[in-house]
Amino acid sequence: MSDNLEQLRKENEVLDIFCNLVSIPSPSLKEDKEIDWILNFCKENGINGKKDNYGNIYIHVPATDSSKEPIMLSSHMDVVGDDSPVNIYLDADGFIHAEGRTLGADDKVGVACALMLAKELAANTTYPHGGLEITLTRDEETGMSGVEHVEFDKILSEYILVCDADKLGQLQISGASYTNVKLTVRGLKGGHSGIDIGDETRLNAAKLTAELLAEFPQGVFYKDETGVITSCNLGAIIAGGVQNSIAAIVEKGIKTNDYITEVMKKTSTNIINVLGMASYSIRSASIAKEEELKALMSSIVDKFNEKYKGLAEATIEFEMHLPPFEKAEGDRIERVHTEACRRAGITNDISSFHAGAETHIYCQHKNSKGQTFKPMLLGLADVYNMHSASEKVDYKTLLKGYEVIKNTFIVFNEN
Repeated sequence: MSDNLEQLRKENEVLDIFCNLVSIPSPSLKEDKEIDWILNFCKENGINGKKDNYGNIYIHVPATDSSKEPIMLSSHMDVVGDDSPVNIYLDADGFIHAEGRTLGADDKVGVACALMLAKELAANTTYPHGGLEITLTRDEETGMSGVEHVEFDKILSEYILVCDADKLGQLQISGASYTNVKLTVRGLKGGHSGIDIGDETRLNAAKLTAELLAEFPQGVFYKDETGVITSCNLGAIIAGGVQNSIAAIVEKGIKTNDYITEVMKKTSTNIINVLGMASYSIRSASIAKEEELKALMSSIVDKFNEKYKGLAEATIEFEMHLPPFEKAEGDRIERVHTEACRRAGITNDISSFHAGAETHIYCQHKNSKGQTFKPMLLGLADVYNMHSASEKVDYKTLLKGYEVIKNTFIVFNEN
């Protein structure tokens, strides 16, 4: 199908840009070849593009109508995968793949569409608009260090469309935080599981941990019409006499895919355990709902400590790793996107997403005018099996996705 792909590339420039981009391997913090290609593309097409001190690319197509507002597109240049060659092909069903490795449609779909729009606008100086800004970041996949180094105070736009969702027509207006929770339960007395078992003051911390966890919520805590807003998930439990077992694994250098079974082989059952620990994650697109969940979990611990005062004690700690991306006030972008999709002949899907993205960083910062950014996450193609060797993208949805982003820019400037 390579001949078919070459013909499609000749007929559809945004597809050609995409294919050029995915053919350049660009693992996180090794995006130099892609950066060079993009800067050369800008130079050849009269687009004002430059690299910042961290290697992110900032593109600016100046306004042709000062009465209108600018808008910014953002995508990341890095991909999951290594720097081995990328050989792409088109299958009989219209999906583009890379042979034996990740394709990089996440997020070169967004990069390609942004570059195509910049090229069209730069070539049409008579079309009235408030300006287009594009930020292309490094290292989204491993640490989001690229977006952390964006020069926020130089950006003119208030609205940022992060083109990084995985389905055509998606508009995701809020996204979840990520908070780690650590629960610790201590029995104040230990003992021998035979000799001391009759002493009712010697409580088993493993049993108490199980009792406490049974009171905690699990799964969805709150949802609304946009989807799951707040959830918690039990990650791991460690309690009891595992020290000797773990020490034996380390000493013998045992390597296995089933460490749980290996640990259980040599656990000690002849002690009244004094320590149990558990880890949770909390995700929430609402600060208020996250605080409500944390308060509930803390109250459960407080009641536990009242019940077992003088015999055992529990502590709970919360550590936020990623702040939430909360829904911005107003519905301008929702209305714009709905109309843009209608003009492209598709129906959009407005929702919340229960994971992290660069939107979470943008919404914590302000632009050059002191306005807090209003980011949203857009999907411009149907991407399947992201981050895997079987990753693929439906090329027809990519072409439609470019229509959507172009229409979004047009409708935004009509309002």
